[in-house]
Amino acid sequence: MTKFKSQGFNNTFKNARKGFRLVLKSEMNIRVHVIIAIFVLIAAYALKFSPTEYCLLLFVIGLVIVSEMLNTAIEFALDSIYHNKYSRMVGMAKDISAGAVMFASVISVMVGIILFGTKLWGFVL
Repeated sequence: MTKFKSQGFNNTFKNARKGFRLVLKSEMNIRVHVIIAIFVLIAAYALKFSPTEYCLLLFVIGLVIVSEMLNTAIEFALDSIYHNKYSRMVGMAKDISAGAVMFASVISVMVGIILFGTKLWGFVL
């Protein structure tokens, strides 16, 4: 048993949607990621990507968006705990979580170059 009231299946999704809306409203970077993801998916459709290629694209898009959301959650939590006061350790934790977003973004760009490059190279030949 838990001391917290069970929130039920519907409320779980309601809270998740609320969290996604919150991060979209509060973070410019995630809005940029979502807009780029939409354009990438439209381009993939235009280039007639295979289901496997779509899966790879969706995976790396999800990786970037999830890492951005976790980065935001870490920043909010640390700012809340430390009342927005500077701490070297908090700065290091924030830098590491931002580095995770950058790493995921670089990997996704590399996957995009490989997938789109092979499709576009095929058009050239």
